[in-house]
Amino acid sequence: MESITKNRQSPEVLRAMVERAYGPDRTPVGEGWVSELGHGWFNVAYRVRLRDGYQAVLKIAPPPEVEVMTYEQGAMGIEPAMLDLVAAHTSVPVPRVDFADRSRELCGADWFFMPFADGDNLDGENLGVAGPGPAAREPAAYKEQVGAANREINSVRGTAFGPLAGPGDSSWRRVFTGIVEDVPGDGERRRVDPGRVYDTVREVPAEHAASLDEVSEPRLVEWVLWDGKVIVRDGRIACLIDHERAFFGDPLIEVGFAGTRPAAFGDPTDFMRGYGHPPLTETEGVRRRLYCLHLTLVMVIETVYRGHTDPAQYEWARGQLADIMAQLGHAGR
Repeated sequence: MESITKNRQSPEVLRAMVERAYGPDRTPVGEGWVSELGHGWFNVAYRVRLRDGYQAVLKIAPPPEVEVMTYEQGAMGIEPAMLDLVAAHTSVPVPRVDFADRSRELCGADWFFMPFADGDNLDGENLGVAGPGPAAREPAAYKEQVGAANREINSVRGTAFGPLAGPGDSSWRRVFTGIVEDVPGDGERRRVDPGRVYDTVREVPAEHAASLDEVSEPRLVEWVLWDGKVIVRDGRIACLIDHERAFFGDPLIEVGFAGTRPAAFGDPTDFMRGYGHPPLTETEGVRRRLYCLHLTLVMVIETVYRGHTDPAQYEWARGQLADIMAQLGHAGR
């Protein structure tokens, strides 16, 4: 995926990064040892083959001169912390961090190396899958596995709601309201037209505060575990990747539940069966609409921050935002 947030580097800089991480004896020479992985939307990622044949992935944060949305600031530091939590407390397969550098000496941004996870993205995108991708061949089985893995991640308890590194808060309502309030500010700063009045969007969480107050225990959440972040091999999940948006919150905010309210995000039946979640209660349905309101607002505004030239995502998300606002009592406002 193309985005102005991708901090691409020359082969010389990439080689210097490999040497810092793995040492000169393993640093590749010649050509053909590096290729860009194209499925990411935010960070640039490279597949690197070391001199001894070891294959790694290098992820580089956006360049410092490129403005990102408020919640994306410092995202590169979140992923290593998330990987440590998942590896320590669950059996969910995630890569380890081989080396991380936050000095910003070589490329002006944070970066880290991890092992390359061999397999196919669940969505089959940009991996040369011949014919239907894995999700099309065995959709129910894979979605159930994703649901089970997501539940295991959500089983990790936190001491407070909010960012992995803190500061935290005992109130999910305060944390989520703050998360939502950041997004209209980002949109106003770049003059993005969401088709709604930003002040009205800001009011909605407070109108449904009782549903948010029902959440009392912070749980580790991925938030946007899309199919493209699921690597599969031999009928099983081989690895989950891209964890830079994790935080402690309400498990119902996970994107696997998005299709429950509204249906435009796809059928969640198999995910929920794998997760072991019963049909949503009325209050849970309200929260799920609030979470979709936040997600679609992000999807509208990020198209400007990432420099999208194709309007498809912007137009789709704007339409969904209007529908969700109507479901929350704000039709045409």
